Amino acid sequence: MRIRTRFRALTLGAALPLVLAIPAAHAQSAGQGTSAQAGQQSYEQQGLPIRYPPPRPGFVERTLKDAAAYYTAPLRWNGRDWEYLGGTLAAIAIAHHYDTQVRTHFDSGYKTPLGPPNSGSITDALPGAALFLGTWGYATLIGSHAGKGEAWNMLESGGLSFVSAYALKYIVRRQRPDATTDPNHFFGGGTSFPSEHATAAFAVGTVFAESGNPKYRWIRRTIGYGVGIYTAYSRLKHNAHWLSDTVAGAALGMATAHFVMDRSRQRREEEGTEFSVVPVQGGMMLAFSTNLQN
Repeated sequence: MRIRTRFRALTLGAALPLVLAIPAAHAQSAGQGTSAQAGQQSYEQQGLPIRYPPPRPGFVERTLKDAAAYYTAPLRWNGRDWEYLGGTLAAIAIAHHYDTQVRTHFDSGYKTPLGPPNSGSITDALPGAALFLGTWGYATLIGSHAGKGEAWNMLESGGLSFVSAYALKYIVRRQRPDATTDPNHFFGGGTSFPSEHATAAFAVGTVFAESGNPKYRWIRRTIGYGVGIYTAYSRLKHNAHWLSDTVAGAALGMATAHFVMDRSRQRREEEGTEFSVVPVQGGMMLAFSTNLQN
C-alpha cells in the first residue's frame, strides 16, 4: 500500500514557505487537489519538464546486484564476520573428528564396509521444497505482499547457497561415505563436501524461522530449523554424506539466508521513502511517499 503526502511551496516574493497539504486521497475528496492537478497539466502543456522519482530496479537487476554483493561480501567483512567464519570452521573441524563414529552408527550391521549405497536424493529435498511452496502458496492465497517477499527470500537464499555448495564440491572433491571408509579422502574426485541438500534446507528454513510475526517466532523456528535438521539427518542416514558435510552445509545455508534477509530489509528501507518535485501553477510541489506492507 502506498501513502503519498504532498508539500506545496508557493512563491511569495523572495520567500518560499512550505505549507503542509493533506494526503492526495483526502484532498481529492475535499475538492482541494484540483489546483495542483491543473498546475501540473499547465506545465505539461507548456512543455516544461516534471521531475519524477527514478524507477526502481527490476527483478533481474535486483537479482544480479544481490548475487554480485553476495559473492564479493568477504571483501567487506569486519572483525565480527571473520570471527563467525572462525567459529564455523571450528564447528566443522569438531564434526570432522566424529565423522567415522557417526558413519559407523548408521552403517553398523551392513554386509559391506562401505555401507548401503547413496540414496534419497529426491525424497530428502522434499521438506525444504514443501516449506517454500507452502509459504508461497499461502501468501498468494491471502494476497500477502510480505509473504511473497518471504518466499522470494527463500528462493534467492536457496539458489545462492546451492551454487556456492556446488562450487565448493568441485574444489574440495571429497569422497562420499559410500565410496570410501576414510573421512580424510579429500581432493579425490568426489562430491561430498558440503551437503547441498542441507545447504538449501537450512537456507529456506532460516528465512522461514526468522521472518514473519515475532509472536509466532518459536513456532517458526521449530518448523524452519526442524526442516534443516531433518534433512541433514536424512543425508547421514542414507549414507550420502559425512557429518562434517552437513555441518558445513548448514552453516553456508544459514549465512546466505541472513545475507539475503539483510539485503531485503535494506532495500525496503531505501525504497520505502521517496521524494519528488513537481512544478505546479505559481510554484512547485514537494511530494513525499512511503510504502506500507501488509
